[in-house]
Amino acid sequence: MSIRYFMNLRSDIFRNVSNITGNRTRRKLILLESDDWGSIRMPSLDAFKKLESHGLDLRTQDAERYNLNDHLASSNDLENLFEILNEAKDSIGQAAVMTPITIVANPDFTKIRDSGFNEYYYEPFNHTIQKFQGSDCTFKLWKEGIDKRLFVPQMHGREHLNVNAWMHDLRNREKKTLDAFNEGFWGYVPDRYPEVDYQAAFLLSKPDDLDSHASILTDGLNLFESLFGYRAVYFVPPNGPFNNELNKVLAENGVKLRATSTIQNEPLGYGQSRKVFHWQGQKDKSGLIYTIRNCFFEPSQAGKDWVDSCLNDIKIAFRWNKPAIISTHRVNYIGALNVSNRSRGLMQLRLLLKSIMKNWPEVLFITSADLGEQIINERCYD
Repeated sequence: MSIRYFMNLRSDIFRNVSNITGNRTRRKLILLESDDWGSIRMPSLDAFKKLESHGLDLRTQDAERYNLNDHLASSNDLENLFEILNEAKDSIGQAAVMTPITIVANPDFTKIRDSGFNEYYYEPFNHTIQKFQGSDCTFKLWKEGIDKRLFVPQMHGREHLNVNAWMHDLRNREKKTLDAFNEGFWGYVPDRYPEVDYQAAFLLSKPDDLDSHASILTDGLNLFESLFGYRAVYFVPPNGPFNNELNKVLAENGVKLRATSTIQNEPLGYGQSRKVFHWQGQKDKSGLIYTIRNCFFEPSQAGKDWVDSCLNDIKIAFRWNKPAIISTHRVNYIGALNVSNRSRGLMQLRLLLKSIMKNWPEVLFITSADLGEQIINERCYD
């Protein structure tokens, strides 16, 4: 038997085990959760080439597919995505719906530079998108997606950026950080990774960072409401690291649900962390409820039949009477840097949605907020 067979077997065993504990539901629920909407990522392919010439590592592990494809969504990206979602209808005639896990601001590079890197400034992401070609009507489309229940945002962070770590390195004139800054970019792997990770907005360098992280969370959640007209109820920490003491800040600001992994590496500062076990529907002391993604769909990542793999994940979730919470990153549906990337991702999404409806005609498409309401109102059972 092949190595791939044993890898798939091990993955299936883990998927089954991780679905055993936690809330259950008899209904076949499908959620599409997609991270990083609103964040810049790679400004242009010209920037990619310049940064590589400066010696930045843009291809380590899975970084290459993001740095060559991921960008702010254009109007065309959203129009094409909405078309695919609207084609698929569940057992009550409702279209498929995506929950974009949204970054609501990006660094204001001009103001930061003008301050001599002494002060940090940000701009709401709807201002950022006006700076890129093909984005004239993009934020209007975000609002239309909400109104038509095709694209209903929840919270990822104010920025997809560890502000403290990034500003520290800019003030100290760290060369690669400055080279990236000059191209409007920060999302590379720093030399001091994993102690420093610019993309991990809530990774603690020291325990004192909790105060600034609390302020950023509160500010970001207020900005989310001003952009979309409702409070976020669901939060997904950028890149994963998040100290659980911040749950009370989320709860105080209206958040009811937080995504996590089954085994969380909770950062404590000074490079220390601890492992914390979680399960679907678990309630924290703050009252916050944990959710865990149990299905994965990343067609822009080579080497796997992602439709077949995701259908298997869904089958395992339903076997254990769990909602199928599908993680599918924005990069799969973006075409500003590479149109063929978007075409391939949307084609695979269409096939996945058709296969879901064929295999489970009783399926219901819901948002992450809908799932929270069902757990809170005890419409799921143990």
